[in-house]
Amino acid sequence: MTILSDIRTRIRKDLHDADSLAYRWTDPQLDRHIERALNEFSIAIPQEKLNSIATTNGSREVSVASLTGLIAVEAIEYPIGDYPPTYITHSRWVDTVLLHVDTLPTGGNAKFSYTAKHVLDGSGSTIPVQFEDLVATGAAGYAALELSSFATERINVNPDTVAAYAANGRAWLAAFTQLLQTNARSNRVRGNRLYAPA
Repeated sequence: MTILSDIRTRIRKDLHDADSLAYRWTDPQLDRHIERALNEFSIAIPQEKLNSIATTNGSREVSVASLTGLIAVEAIEYPIGDYPPTYITHSRWVDTVLLHVDTLPTGGNAKFSYTAKHVLDGSGSTIPVQFEDLVATGAAGYAALELSSFATERINVNPDTVAAYAANGRAWLAAFTQLLQTNARSNRVRGNRLYAPA
């Protein structure tokens, strides 16, 4: 299973920063760039998740604070168990979702289809394997631009090196952005919709 240190190692290879005795980037610096790339990746290609949450008797409001990394609520099935499933319209404000139903809920579960931010840490990753290098490319691009910006006009740095990092950083980020757009969830062709008609 891929973990954060594996992605960090890939980035160091791309940046030619393999000498552990004299790293140009500390682990926390690379982790910051990985987090930035991961956030952008999650917006374009988020996790797709399902979770059931109990309604409150007599209330149309449901808290979604328990949905870790929540980006957007895509659909809500309520009540659960109908066939075909009954999907209801809804609105969300921060961590509260209002169910647009005529009859007040009585405490039964509602099934939430939602998107969430990906996780990458020391225990594992939710990034699909085919996209791990994409996230590493984005992080490498941010790291290269950071170093080129930091090193500009420093007398002990070769200007050609600064220019090379800047050029590589821009190229990596251009590729990252293009691949995010190409593979974005919003670009998928879907045969049906989960949303109930307005």
